[in-house]
Amino acid sequence: MEAQQIRQRLEDSGLRCTSQRYSVMSFLMQHHEHPTAAEIFEACNRVDPRLSRASTYNNLRDLVTAGLVRQVAAEGRAARYDAKNEQHHHFICDRCGAVEDIDYYTVPAPALGTLGKRVIRDCELIVRGLCTSCAPKTRSKVSAKSSKKSRTIN
Repeated sequence: MEAQQIRQRLEDSGLRCTSQRYSVMSFLMQHHEHPTAAEIFEACNRVDPRLSRASTYNNLRDLVTAGLVRQVAAEGRAARYDAKNEQHHHFICDRCGAVEDIDYYTVPAPALGTLGKRVIRDCELIVRGLCTSCAPKTRSKVSAKSSKKSRTIN
């Protein structure tokens, strides 16, 4: 995405295009591996040493609130950030914590009346399990344990 497009997206969402906010948004638009706030700070601070940790966190909060960035929360791990513009869901690996984009599909809406007076803003689907890097390791360990158990039983 070009610089002018990033500035326009910020302004269209009601945010001023400060150099720090531009730096954070630009980094997220170029890096789709769902970085943490600390990773974003370290990368942006190398380019602009004036960027503080507090301004990085504040800008991330503002970008999330404006709907330009999604915060992907994983229990027991640092939140990760995603500026991908298309609708999509996420897969989070239970073992290594990797966050991956998965194709979007419609999630059924809750039945009328089940939410009381709550107003839904968004519905996000997070699928959890083992990523392709971790799954084979687990399968081989499970297979090894199964074969040990069967040998012991026999």
